[in-house]
Amino acid sequence: MHPKPPALRRQFVATSAGPLHLASAGEGFSVLLLHQTPRSWDEFRDVLPLLGQRYRALALDTAGFGDSCRPALHQHSIQRWAQLALEVMDQLEIGKAAVVGHHTGAVTAMEIAAAAPDRVAALVLSSCPFNDAARRTAHAGKRTIDDVPVREDGGHLQELWQRRQPYYPAGDTDLLSRFIVDAIKAGPMAAHGHVVVRNYLMEERIGLVRAPTLVLRAGRDPHAAPYGERIAQAIAGSHLQTLEEGMVPMPDQMPEQFAQAVMTFLQRVC
Repeated sequence: MHPKPPALRRQFVATSAGPLHLASAGEGFSVLLLHQTPRSWDEFRDVLPLLGQRYRALALDTAGFGDSCRPALHQHSIQRWAQLALEVMDQLEIGKAAVVGHHTGAVTAMEIAAAAPDRVAALVLSSCPFNDAARRTAHAGKRTIDDVPVREDGGHLQELWQRRQPYYPAGDTDLLSRFIVDAIKAGPMAAHGHVVVRNYLMEERIGLVRAPTLVLRAGRDPHAAPYGERIAQAIAGSHLQTLEEGMVPMPDQMPEQFAQAVMTFLQRVC
């Protein structure tokens, strides 16, 4: 008989940018989950109850996404997002947490660990790019994957669906629908969130990470998988694990395997 899943809680937490939305499940040691662009806490909808059986799992809507406040575009940066996540921890009286991030969320998680090493007990970087000068130069001025101009006939929604579809499991319209809902809600941040990552000087920050780190690679994610070894090599003592069937939406594509990888790692290091 399977244990009853912990209840899902929703709340808003006051920060210097405005209220940030948070979903959580479970009790105990805190595990903070940070989503990719342009998703929301919903990316971890099915991960929360799994982690919540053992931990206090908290999925945060980054400023500008989901139900969180919407600062002006120029106010967003990876450093600012990290600062706001730490403010949420302060408000919730969480002194130390494990921080888990996916894609954009992984970059923010890395910055939290670099900026406040005493607040991060363990770090999971899922599908994290290595954003150095070469990558910034290669992507400078280029249209991001979610940069789709709004059209009166709604054709932009079909274009956005088609641009993302190759990176999702074939035939899984539910996952793509959840993505589209979050992308519509994010508005201009759907494209700008990728620019925020592009502007981050990761090569100056990654060497400051001291937390025990799991680099979790999605084997079928062409955007992030090639960076796995480099990320792992740049963080002393880190461990690289690949979920071979993982794609861009790995946490909501395969929540059981994702949650198990996180829990196995945390049991070993926390």
